[in-house]
Amino acid sequence: MMYGSILYNCWAALLGFTVYFFIALQEPYALPVSILISSSIAALIVFVCTFLVRLFLGYVLFTPQEVALQVVMEVDAQQNMTEDVQVPLREQPSTVEFEEDNTEEIAKVVRTMMHKDEQSMPGHV
Repeated sequence: MMYGSILYNCWAALLGFTVYFFIALQEPYALPVSILISSSIAALIVFVCTFLVRLFLGYVLFTPQEVALQVVMEVDAQQNMTEDVQVPLREQPSTVEFEEDNTEEIAKVVRTMMHKDEQSMPGHV
């Protein structure tokens, strides 16, 4: 199985053609036809070599489905074992449950605080 698509080969061939073309263009007595032919040959070589690179990357990055499935099943089994062993020490109510249980107490505290504020302000009626 190869990595990527044939577009990688096309981009690599275009890059190879461009690099070789500009390097060959710097020669003072180079003929335009020979530059184009040699650049095209370089692009063809890069195109074929990119197949080899893609094949190698596909081999290195390939993970068979059976092995991946086995690893996932082992991880799930280990997680299930650790969940069975762990026993919650004490269930703590969430903050929403805490607020709902003590709304009357909170209201009473707010009333006393407001009453104290009214007493501390002498000019306030």
